[in-house]
Amino acid sequence: MAMRRAASSAVRALTASSGVNSFNRHLSSAPESKKIVGVFYKANEYASKNPNFVGCVENALGIRDWLESQGHKYIVTDDKEGANCELEKHIPDLHVLITTPFHPAYVTAERIKRAKNLQLLLTAGIGSDHIDLKAAAEAGLTVAEVTGSNVVSVAEDELMRILILVRNFLPGYHQVINGDWNVAGIAYRAYDLEGKTVGTVGAGRIGRLLLQRLKPFNCNLLYHDRLKISPELEKETGAKFEEDLDKMLAKCDIIVVNTPLTEKTWGMFNKERISKLKKGVLIVNNARGAIMDTQAVADACASGHIAGYSGDVWYPQPAPKDHPWRYMPNQAMTPHISGTTIDAQLRYAAGVKDMLDRYFKGDDFPEQHYIVRKGELASQYR
Repeated sequence: MAMRRAASSAVRALTASSGVNSFNRHLSSAPESKKIVGVFYKANEYASKNPNFVGCVENALGIRDWLESQGHKYIVTDDKEGANCELEKHIPDLHVLITTPFHPAYVTAERIKRAKNLQLLLTAGIGSDHIDLKAAAEAGLTVAEVTGSNVVSVAEDELMRILILVRNFLPGYHQVINGDWNVAGIAYRAYDLEGKTVGTVGAGRIGRLLLQRLKPFNCNLLYHDRLKISPELEKETGAKFEEDLDKMLAKCDIIVVNTPLTEKTWGMFNKERISKLKKGVLIVNNARGAIMDTQAVADACASGHIAGYSGDVWYPQPAPKDHPWRYMPNQAMTPHISGTTIDAQLRYAAGVKDMLDRYFKGDDFPEQHYIVRKGELASQYR
């Protein structure tokens, strides 16, 4: 419940305007020693299996030696929840907090208030909805993420999930490992992707890449967003803009969610909206779990109204063992993995290192990386 309140508080802040209060903590040249805390998932025995597996606690984005050689203190943990967790011990005196969407540390207004030395919040990856952005802006903090670092990874994963659902792959896989052989049990609901209508809710960097990757499959491509994609990309992909979200959804055989989690999109796919979708619709959601009404999705999968649901995002994360999506039929869910391929890890680790280096020197970050700067939220969160 506390986690839900924290995340709800963060999301409610996304669209609010904000000013910077009197205890402004904008970035400045920072040559003195800094305390940097990173919160990542623990890899245990897998940490040593790949030298490029940098996104875990054990390998700490590969920046420990670099930071410590410059006199900075670097604390890394996966323990992020509860009053006695490891992260809480460092809140009062840390200067920089590095978090990740794959194992999010919920940065609440209460935590920000107690973090008297905090100046910079970095997301190793894309998506900073685990942070109370209004509170960060009011505290004069800078929030930034490594924009573009895992868009290829997520778009490829979405395409894979579409094919897994369309071809009814998982029942066949389960037959093999269970020693069964029943072609009819797979074929009765396996289809071609060609000719199907696919709509993406959101056509930002990931959504645009997905449209390009779907083009060779000869689908009918639709998209809904607050902004239209370029005429050149519309022509290249054949994708058609749909201004009315519900009208687009009603046309779709397959829906892919590619929109940020904001106050407007929290619970966007509720029972009422799902009831208006085509019976037998397939849904892929690698955006954020809280965009969906959890129980409404589980009920629709159970009834067959949703014929297949796949994604890697849950609410909360990590998902509890009794989360209904673990046990609902016709699902192809995984932990939050799509954006943390080895290639993506190397990109977001390099991006974090670059921003830390700029922070130490007092230089600006690449403009597209800013989520909160000088009291202003990035446009996608307004």
